Amino acid sequence: MIVNMKRAATEEEINHVIDRIKECGFQAHVVRGEERTIIGAVGSSGRRSEIEALRAAPGVAEVIQISHPFKLVSRQLRKEHTVVDVGNKKIGDGSLVIIAGPCSVESREQLLETARAVKASGADMLRGGAYKPRTSPYDFQGLGVEALRFLEEASQETGLPIVTEVMSEADVEVVGEYAHMLQVGARNMQNFSLLRKLATVKKPILLKRGPSATVRALLSSGNLEWNRRGQTLRLHSYLKLAS
Repeated sequence: MIVNMKRAATEEEINHVIDRIKECGFQAHVVRGEERTIIGAVGSSGRRSEIEALRAAPGVAEVIQISHPFKLVSRQLRKEHTVVDVGNKKIGDGSLVIIAGPCSVESREQLLETARAVKASGADMLRGGAYKPRTSPYDFQGLGVEALRFLEEASQETGLPIVTEVMSEADVEVVGEYAHMLQVGARNMQNFSLLRKLATVKKPILLKRGPSATVRALLSSGNLEWNRRGQTLRLHSYLKLAS
């Protein structure tokens, strides 16, 4: 459910609503717009009737039932466009953002040469796979941490933010140390244990749409990760982008 506050609502009135939502067993997600504040009451085991009773609380304009399963990423909760900060770049402010680079980081020389070409071409971010999903265990699986160091060096030289894929829960922390945005590949869109782990990393997440997945499933995967943080993020402080 969402609670729309009046334009003239005071901080005291807003905090009262937030406190009541938490007392009722829900998480309170606060979205402060230019004109008014919206508070989302998210959860499934709370006392809904008491949330509905907030219609009579001072400063409350209306209480609305959220109809979508992906509550935190629905337009009912956040009507403004989300702007995601990735390093020194922004996604969602209306500008075109281009991410380019090799599928797999194979050597320092290959990556630096490619990064310089990406920079010269006018692209905004550098991607490169440090860990690669392969069908055969005999195929190249990526250079791992060594590739992350090459990516960091390329970023420092060119000024391009780094985007690289994270394959497993075990790699989340180390990839988060180097990457400006962490990519979740199409195969892992419904790897919920990985998404929950990523919810602890305060970096933007690039969530690719899985094979044959519906838009609803994509939004629900993003909503799961956002919800685990227990705070309002800007689809991050980060975004889930469809491929």
